[in-house]
Amino acid sequence: MQCPNCQHSDSRVLESRSTEAGQSIRRRRECLRCKHRFTTYERIEFVPVTVIKRDGKRESFDRSKLLRGIVRSCEKTGISQRRLEVLVAEIEAQLQQRFGREVTSNEIGELVLQYLREESEVAYVRFASVYRKFQGIRDFVETLDDLKGDTTLIDSSTINETALTEAQEKETPASVMTGS
Repeated sequence: MQCPNCQHSDSRVLESRSTEAGQSIRRRRECLRCKHRFTTYERIEFVPVTVIKRDGKRESFDRSKLLRGIVRSCEKTGISQRRLEVLVAEIEAQLQQRFGREVTSNEIGELVLQYLREESEVAYVRFASVYRKFQGIRDFVETLDDLKGDTTLIDSSTINETALTEAQEKETPASVMTGS
């Protein structure tokens, strides 16, 4: 391994640790020439997975893009960054174990939802609202009912009352003052 300080090609390993749920190895090294210490990572080289987007475009699976989406869904839920990285590693491992090398973004989204459902209901609803492109309250209510395991939906009068309350809260001060 080449030293980042002096570019000498010989170094010794001081310490090795398994990381990312056993998917990579972190090695602490020391250059034999300049004694500079540095860290390297060994990771299993996976066969590239191609993601088929909703519009039919194809792109390489991007682990960091998946992690960013999950992190955003899990903000202020108390789930550690480490746990989120483990989730992404598990999802990536599942994708790698599939027979085909192409996967739809829909399949990835459903896989993420399976994991988030067990981690945090809030994160699950947040991710679902973006991934499934929620259009209104009904989409949220259906998802919440699904989470509760309740097959009966809240009746439409409750939904209409909620929508009316939200609409009233969004009125501008000018419309309230003029009574329009």
